Amino acid sequence: MGEDGREELLRFVGELRRLRQLAGGPSLNMLVAAAQARQPLARSTLSDKLNAKSLPDWDFVVAYVGACVAHAERAGVRLPAEATDLARWEAAHWRLLRAADAARPGQRLGAAARAELGRAAATARTVEPTARHRPAGEWVVPRQLPTAARHFVGRTAQLAALTALSTDPAAPGTVLISAIGGTAGVGKTALALHWAHQVADRYPDGQLYVNLRGFDPDAPMSPAEALGGFLEALAVPPARIPAGLDAQAALFRSLLAGRRMLLLLDNARDAEQVRPLLPGSPGCLVVVTSRHQLPGLVAAEGAHPLALGLLSPAEARHLLSRRLGAQRVAREPAAVRRIVAASSGLPLALSVVAARAAIQPEFPLARLADELDDTRGGLDGFCAGEADIDVRAVLSWSYRCLDPAAATLFRLLGLHPGPDLSAAAAASLVAATEAEVRRPLAALTRANLLTEHAPGRYALHDLLRAYAVELTHATDDEAGRRAALGRMLDHFLRTAHAADLLLHRHRDPIDLPVARPGAVTPELPDKAAAWTWLTAEHRTLLATIALAARSGFGTHAWQLAWSINTYLDRLGAWQDQATAQRLALRAAVGDGDRIGQALAHRNRAVACLRLGEYDDARAHLDQALGLHDALGDHVGCARTHLNLGILAERQGRHRQALAHAQRAFDLFGAAGHGSGQANALNNIGWYHIQLGDHRRALDCCREALTLQQRVGNRYWEAHTWDSLGCVHHHLGEPAQAVDCYERALTLWREAGERYFEAATLTHLGDTRHAADAPAAARAAWCQALDILDQLGHPDAEQVRAKLGPGSAR
Repeated sequence: MGEDGREELLRFVGELRRLRQLAGGPSLNMLVAAAQARQPLARSTLSDKLNAKSLPDWDFVVAYVGACVAHAERAGVRLPAEATDLARWEAAHWRLLRAADAARPGQRLGAAARAELGRAAATARTVEPTARHRPAGEWVVPRQLPTAARHFVGRTAQLAALTALSTDPAAPGTVLISAIGGTAGVGKTALALHWAHQVADRYPDGQLYVNLRGFDPDAPMSPAEALGGFLEALAVPPARIPAGLDAQAALFRSLLAGRRMLLLLDNARDAEQVRPLLPGSPGCLVVVTSRHQLPGLVAAEGAHPLALGLLSPAEARHLLSRRLGAQRVAREPAAVRRIVAASSGLPLALSVVAARAAIQPEFPLARLADELDDTRGGLDGFCAGEADIDVRAVLSWSYRCLDPAAATLFRLLGLHPGPDLSAAAAASLVAATEAEVRRPLAALTRANLLTEHAPGRYALHDLLRAYAVELTHATDDEAGRRAALGRMLDHFLRTAHAADLLLHRHRDPIDLPVARPGAVTPELPDKAAAWTWLTAEHRTLLATIALAARSGFGTHAWQLAWSINTYLDRLGAWQDQATAQRLALRAAVGDGDRIGQALAHRNRAVACLRLGEYDDARAHLDQALGLHDALGDHVGCARTHLNLGILAERQGRHRQALAHAQRAFDLFGAAGHGSGQANALNNIGWYHIQLGDHRRALDCCREALTLQQRVGNRYWEAHTWDSLGCVHHHLGEPAQAVDCYERALTLWREAGERYFEAATLTHLGDTRHAADAPAAARAAWCQALDILDQLGHPDAEQVRAKLGPGSAR
């Protein structure tokens, strides 16, 4: 098989192995047993396919995925949906077969493979991108388009213009850009989504969507945040995302090179917000919506402007008919004309009116028209200078029809930083229970004042959020708003801290502020639930730290950053970790909180260590050590010395690292902290390994293991099993080394610690190689490389070097 075909095969097999790891790392025998109820698998076949010795056929893929799912269910492991999506697997398998077919001219694939290629080719309109442009170890087909509007009407000319642009043969070498412009609420997003769903099949490499929140009064989305979401959707690990905007944009363009993708950039503020998000090669179509005309994008990037005006009276009546039924609209033509006139043909306004009328089917439309006339006013910040458009009249009318509980909730939703919120967060805002808040949430959703975009997750349209902010400042006093904000911050802090303790129960304690009455803390029964909650709230938690810092809740800011530090570290989201700790440090300094400053400096240093920023790490550790020492905090000083030891080791100063670890051991002893002493002992043993004193290292690590097992610190026990494996490796005892490594791997997978799992797999491969077991060594190194590539960690190059030139992605 040619180089490209072999490369595609290695990628596909890497995905098979990754699914196996996500399912809990079952043995081949376990997978064979799990597959029996679906489609039998042979152990020899499994071994052959997972070591890339032959092409996996589609029946094998189906059986293998089913076996992994079955094992995960029995083990209580939650697999991400995309990992078991057979449609995604089928697309990837087709690409593999195409690469194999192209790489072996003159050789025919098997009949089943040829049939699969024929079926897939019959439904594909364009050529797939080449494998060399895909991210290492990953390929995905994102389908990010939100659901299209059910009651879309009109816009025939605009739909035709978009279609003509997408099929224009005169521009084969350009990235096609269409800029849909129009006033707030005119239906730009509805048009873009309606058309995008019609043509999605023309873009087989997927569709990307982002709401840029360009006119959000508090926080328009930065290009870096949007790029981060796109790169995440394309399976780029958080740790691999560069820090600078230019580097992020370059990586994004590289990933899209050769692809056919549709990008919908919704609600852009200006051309500068859009430019970093544009692909750099042909085959992609970008649709941008904005309340501005974006002349800079038209002039410099050749965007095709598409102006979207108000609905005509006939289209507006059609929209009401679709929403309310033709008979009801036909019965009251005069009232319908008044509603259409008052709504100025603005789809958002008409939708809110229609929702009100649908909820109250017994109301005459004439009464609704009267009420709408009585409340005409103006949403000044969102009228775009057009006097005939009065969104506030519609929104205020809809708001006034809410019951008191729903009205209060709507106003206070303006305090939430977004991008979306849960029922528990909403309940905390209004000091209610989750059960109690579901009724006002449902009322707001029915009134089109809130969207439940995913089960249990709610979001405000930016016009509606602006109106909520306006209302809460006009209606609720400062004390009431601050109390609601405090309850919401208590909700996030208490829940995040509980989740953190489930992930790492041996973390040093912090004194949380007393929670305000009415703050809701949902129960998280286990580690899986903790991880699920943290994942769902990832972006919201980062926004909440920033909100707390700028709102005078400094303790909440640094403690929330502390509470998500374990999650971000294990996820490999080290840029987010650095950002969170920077905000935490600023808040603690502003409050004069020395404990918060010490912990934020130390956690910021950890992020710097992960990112290879050693000078910054040293500066933060020196600050942390001084603060902990001034506070008389022996444990804090000891933790800082452990980190200083890690820094020294990274810089090749092993004797200095040993001195720091010894100092940490002494400080932990002075504080009576047995678990800390065990951690320090392991590090002492590790540094003795680096210095060649393997017998002394063995004694230290055995003592550390005994202490860790006594206190139940399984995370640090994994570190020590890995250290013991290295000791036995250097002592020429491969069997004992392998046993230690296997024990460490079990604990790393239990903790969800991917980086250290890769480190132990690397060490395991070294031992297998030294024991003259090249196949087993290569298997361990390949698993390690898969993980490191997913994390985007520089250690991947060292492992790739062990595998040789053929391992290049």
